[in-house]
Amino acid sequence: MDAYLQVTGSIAVPRSELVWRFSRSSGPGGQSVNTADSRAELRFNLAETEALPEHLKNRALDRLRSRLVDGALVVTASEHRSQLANRRAAEARLVALLVNGIAPPARTRRPTRPSRGAVQARLDAKRRRSRTKRQRRGLDE
Repeated sequence: MDAYLQVTGSIAVPRSELVWRFSRSSGPGGQSVNTADSRAELRFNLAETEALPEHLKNRALDRLRSRLVDGALVVTASEHRSQLANRRAAEARLVALLVNGIAPPARTRRPTRPSRGAVQARLDAKRRRSRTKRQRRGLDE
């Protein structure tokens, strides 16, 4: 395995900062579910990492605040039967979370106004509808 987990083209997390824990998984697997520790839990201490520049770390800490446990990002995977597949799934989830966490903020929306023609078309449609309903009232009585 590589010594780094590649997050983006220029950002990689040292695998020494990743903490793994394995436990028994529920779900598919038959009898081996009771014996194999196939559930993978990956913990990455986002608050103390040196892998991210300070401004990206602060952005990620702010955005991922609800996912943090004592400053660490915890990801689990237990959908596969093998521990290796669950490890890969947990790493992929961690990378996806970090990419979303460090992404630049979306551009703010510039408010726009409807054009004069759009306003006029809307008012004309309202007048037509009003006229139609007014004409119907006269017929029913």
